[in-house]
Amino acid sequence: MPIVDKKNTSEMQEYAQFVRTSPYATATQDPAWAQVKRGWGDAQIYLRRDGSIAAALSLLIRPVGGGFCVLYAPRGPVCDFYDLDTVEALMREADAFAKARHAVLLRFDPEVRYDEALLERYRQRGYRVRAREADPHALFQPRHNMVLDLKGKTEESLLAEFSQKTRYNIRVAARNGITVRFSRDREDLRTFYRIYEVTCTRDRIGARPFDYFERMLDAFGEDCRVYLAEHEGEALSGALAVAYGDKVWYSYGASSNEHRNLMPNYAMQLEMIRWALALGKDRYDFGGVYSLSKDNGLFRFKEGFCRQAGVTEYIGEFDRVYSRPLYFAFEHALPLWRKIRSGGRSTPTEGGNAGV
Repeated sequence: MPIVDKKNTSEMQEYAQFVRTSPYATATQDPAWAQVKRGWGDAQIYLRRDGSIAAALSLLIRPVGGGFCVLYAPRGPVCDFYDLDTVEALMREADAFAKARHAVLLRFDPEVRYDEALLERYRQRGYRVRAREADPHALFQPRHNMVLDLKGKTEESLLAEFSQKTRYNIRVAARNGITVRFSRDREDLRTFYRIYEVTCTRDRIGARPFDYFERMLDAFGEDCRVYLAEHEGEALSGALAVAYGDKVWYSYGASSNEHRNLMPNYAMQLEMIRWALALGKDRYDFGGVYSLSKDNGLFRFKEGFCRQAGVTEYIGEFDRVYSRPLYFAFEHALPLWRKIRSGGRSTPTEGGNAGV
């Protein structure tokens, strides 16, 4: 069973290098993500061909009682999801580990656009699929994201793609002297966190603990930044952004209750998009949305930047079931489901789709 020995430095480095350089790379499949997810165990499974790693699956492990657990590969696997034979071979490598750990199921939700024909191919191979018919709030990650295509674009051409209202609000922020800066300083992270707590209280969202964000900074190093939008020295909004693979990911965001009319969030987003452009990234990921109605403020805000691209609909969740009776209980025990899914949180904050 090809599972990474965490004590073997060279093996761990080989695995991490494969994941980080793969065209299918996502931050939540990096081994570093396990450092962020306190309370979950982790394991790294891989498939080797011709002496090299050909596919990878970073698993989070959550006990569910009675000696059983749930395995979850957030935004995995790291390979071509249309290559079902490779995916199936990788999952067979994971099966022995899953059975040894008494797993109820192995769940994964790749960043692949919705494709009904592909879903049917996986159904035919025995996977349980949760897609358009599923309650959006019952999924580990939002299926709908707002993703800005940066390929071949400049700041000027992107501005032309934004909605007229979004461009206007960016100008409002500039006229009112909103400034944006970034750092990795712990004191700036505390400033972000104070605003984040205000956001969670206002929007009735369960808050992550402060050390969760400290672990994000430590896990991703210089590729993780704290952004603060300020007016006359007062921080009005903040964000954590991660540069990984072909994109910059707006993972968490927050805004204060003060001076919202100065439009600090718009200025902050533009600065993070500039970072993505400077790095030569192909995408800027605004994160998930649960409502597709313009009556919803979060959707309206993100859609203004993604007016041309529209909503990105991902394919959904796939379950490899190891115990059908326990799986049925897992699916229908809603309080337990929500506890496992979010550790007591509600839906994601203003920022994005860090999810489980």
